[in-house]
Amino acid sequence: MQKTTSPATNPEHFINRELSWLNFNERVLEEALDATNPLAERLRFLLITETNLDEFFMVRVAGLKQRLFSRIETPYADGLSPTQILAAIRRSLVGYYERAYSLRDKILLPAFEVLGIRLEEVDGLTAKELTKVKRYFETEVFPILTPLAVDGGHPFPRLANRSVNMAIRLNRKTKASTPDYFAVVQIPSLLPSLFRLDEGSSQRRFVRVEDIIRLFIHRLFKGFEVIEAHPFRLTRDSDLVVEEDEGESLMKAVQLELRSRERGAAVRLEALDSIPLPLLAHLREALDLEEDDVYLLKSRLPLETLRPLLEEPLLAAESFRPFTPASPLLYEEPHEIFAQIAKNDILLHHPFDTFAVVEDLIAAAADDANVLGIKITLYRTGKKSRIVDSLIRAARSGKPVTAIVELRARFDEETNIHWAKRMEEEGVHVVYGLHGIKTHCKVALIVRKEGAQIIRYVHMGTGNYNSQTAKLYTDMSLLTIDKDIAEDASHLFNSLTGYSKLPPMRKLLIAPENLKRFILEHIATEEKNAASGKKGRIIAKMNSLVDGDVIQALYDASRAGVQIDLIVRGVCCLKPGLPGVSENIRVRSIVGRLLEHSRIFVFQNGGDTEVYLSSADWMPRNFLRRVEIAFPLIQGDLKKYVIDTVLNIYLTDTDSARILKNDGTYTRIDTAKKTGLNAQQKLIDSIRLSQEKTNPKQKMHSRKNRVKAKT
Repeated sequence: MQKTTSPATNPEHFINRELSWLNFNERVLEEALDATNPLAERLRFLLITETNLDEFFMVRVAGLKQRLFSRIETPYADGLSPTQILAAIRRSLVGYYERAYSLRDKILLPAFEVLGIRLEEVDGLTAKELTKVKRYFETEVFPILTPLAVDGGHPFPRLANRSVNMAIRLNRKTKASTPDYFAVVQIPSLLPSLFRLDEGSSQRRFVRVEDIIRLFIHRLFKGFEVIEAHPFRLTRDSDLVVEEDEGESLMKAVQLELRSRERGAAVRLEALDSIPLPLLAHLREALDLEEDDVYLLKSRLPLETLRPLLEEPLLAAESFRPFTPASPLLYEEPHEIFAQIAKNDILLHHPFDTFAVVEDLIAAAADDANVLGIKITLYRTGKKSRIVDSLIRAARSGKPVTAIVELRARFDEETNIHWAKRMEEEGVHVVYGLHGIKTHCKVALIVRKEGAQIIRYVHMGTGNYNSQTAKLYTDMSLLTIDKDIAEDASHLFNSLTGYSKLPPMRKLLIAPENLKRFILEHIATEEKNAASGKKGRIIAKMNSLVDGDVIQALYDASRAGVQIDLIVRGVCCLKPGLPGVSENIRVRSIVGRLLEHSRIFVFQNGGDTEVYLSSADWMPRNFLRRVEIAFPLIQGDLKKYVIDTVLNIYLTDTDSARILKNDGTYTRIDTAKKTGLNAQQKLIDSIRLSQEKTNPKQKMHSRKNRVKAKT
């Protein structure tokens, strides 16, 4: 088939990445707005939108502002310049703030009051309650507050990122004719955001700590009269840019950058619309912000103030019904896992399948005298980690243990530095990966002596070695002793720890080596098959689709007749359903109680269907600036499960799925919601049904780890 001018060169065929992300956050907000979701979960979704938006400003908006500062106005593939994108972001967020804060104030808080949870205003407290509040302020709040004067001798303070502060205007009591004074008080992040009034009562009545501070703020300024105090919240540029020097420790470079993160340039100011304009102008000038960087709200900020309510017992019944994950393995002791992997490849679908199997495997490797060595990549591990504990235990026993720790995992840098130091102290050989490239792949290699043979056990996953996110994210992982995969994994680790160049891979795909080329070649194969009259079919599930070359290839394949279904949770820059361009492409996003995180790529390949799982999204950064893997499913039963069960459920979801239209907007299939098929709920229900039919003694995989496996 002869190709015409590339559709991807037309800006009208692209959706802007930043605006697509904002659309994703709106889909999360829809879950908070959905009255059929439990109240606590609606609050949780609402808080997620604020956290998401904070990171969006800290990284994406900050990056756009840096381009403007450098006078780079080159349009992106969608034809928009940085200035136009920033303007569009602001227009979009006006509606977000209105919907989010209205939801909190007019729906959630009144509903919480019905349940017995109430936020009180300080001016409505009784004398007894005011005495209690004052005592709390004097003993626990006042000692850690710091008044910061702003004048010729006191420059404007470096306020912490995402901090809530008070802008204060003062007068001298003895010299009322003198000009106003200005000061700032930062509310310490260590303080709880809510103070409970009625300990021991069945009711839950709270006062915002911010209100308590404002009530007694005059205690910080003896000899002055506090004329007014207005809260504001600051967001700073927090994208970590590490200038790597081959002669310098990467850990030292990251630590230095972390120290400067809190001092990044301000990118957003949030305040109440009651703040006087002169005071707002003073803040803007001090923070070097433009008028469009300021967001004035009609209600209290931030939403994060309500997070402690998620722990309230009165809201316990207002959450999704918990479930206990299943296990495809039955064993009494962790070391028995080895024999089961040796029989067949094992596919785990988290959190429906318990992550404890992976933790038990690493624990078994640490304690098994036949294990000769362990190698693993660690991107995000969490603050507590059974896996890291097992690696340390293995090193203490004398086993050679190597951990490739990614110190530049965004917003997890400090945790990873902590674990890296701890493991190094205990004898683990810690490596920080390749110069200038993040190690994002998730691989573990266990070398075990079995009789006269050396067997290599490999674990590969789409998600992190993090037990907490494994309960909240949908991911897949594979356990195998496949010789080709084991050989490829060994070469990958040699490349990450030494100077070894990757040889041609047998089964694994590695970025930046060959993953993108493989994806493009397989899309082209489907295009060729369709053009010659064969059936062309692609199903791909991922978090984000941004790469222009891949989008171009998908457009070409669509025009040749390839049927393409894309399940893209977040950012999608491709426009489906464009006449003559993408008529055979369908895009859906699944947003539900679990974060969709697995990456699955299916190519029909002329009838010899190939299924790959991957750590990588289809984005330039994943293809070019990260070490990623994609690994094949070889066994027919595993491929059948992924295609016929998992992907088929997601492609027939009518409840939580949104369909992307060619104008960049999303629409629900089932506008009433909760009347159709919910993919995540169906997978959860299948676990419950299976467990009800199973002998109680076999419900969990190991008596020793029953409690640890529960979500």
